[in-house]
Amino acid sequence: MHQKTVCELRDVTYVYPGGASDDSGTPRPALRNVSFSVYEGEWLALLGSNGSGKSTLAKHLNALLVPTQGDCVVHGMSTKEEKNTFLIRSLVAMVFQNPENQIVGTVVEEDTAFGPENQGIPPEEIEARVETALKVTGLIGKRKKPTYTLSGGEKQRLAVAGALAMETPCLVLDEPTAMLDPTGRDDLLTVLGNLHAAGKTIVSITHRLEEILRCDRAVVLHAGEVVWEGSISALFLTNGSFREWGLDTPPLAAFWRDLQSENRIDLPSIPSIPGLVDALCQ
Repeated sequence: MHQKTVCELRDVTYVYPGGASDDSGTPRPALRNVSFSVYEGEWLALLGSNGSGKSTLAKHLNALLVPTQGDCVVHGMSTKEEKNTFLIRSLVAMVFQNPENQIVGTVVEEDTAFGPENQGIPPEEIEARVETALKVTGLIGKRKKPTYTLSGGEKQRLAVAGALAMETPCLVLDEPTAMLDPTGRDDLLTVLGNLHAAGKTIVSITHRLEEILRCDRAVVLHAGEVVWEGSISALFLTNGSFREWGLDTPPLAAFWRDLQSENRIDLPSIPSIPGLVDALCQ
């Protein structure tokens, strides 16, 4: 039995006003008949190559965009009903690909407090939330620093801290590692792993398959449509479709898949590198 549904998309089609059209002049949908659910406490990977519709879909999950056709329902509320918008955004926080787009404070702790201040949270509670969010993201030692002095990775973690301070049960991240170096990417994924372990519902939008090994489930978008949905391990066993979708298989996953297909190891899910080494040694 599935857990409680946090977000549900029902045959969602979205056409950008003034967007691209086909040869007949008919507007080309950025999303077409998209249906899937996000469940409470899961870490869902939303995958696809550039132009697949991932960012458009992400913006539907907290009502930044509303469907042209179909419906997006968050905690039982349709995003199409304007009266629901504020409450939906208090339940689903968004972190964008470029952290510069959502850093508004001049000092780290002030920026982190911006969201809860706009929620009307009492000052003493805001202070406690900021403290917790900066600890979780590893920025507590930089709370008094000007935001412009932060590295790219630190700015991305600051964007996450601002979302965490709002204490939404669901966090949506649109290509959060795209501008990070490998160290910054690993740091952010560690933060997300800790949040997931603590029960946070996370939706990660990415085209980097090596980043999804910690996730519970994946949905693959191609040309604005859902072409695959299932577990991470099952995804990497569908290797024949990856090139068609514009995705590359991470080396670890490819090696695990080949070993599984040759019956060399019996590991139903993709292990960590140390776990794979242990299995091979045994």
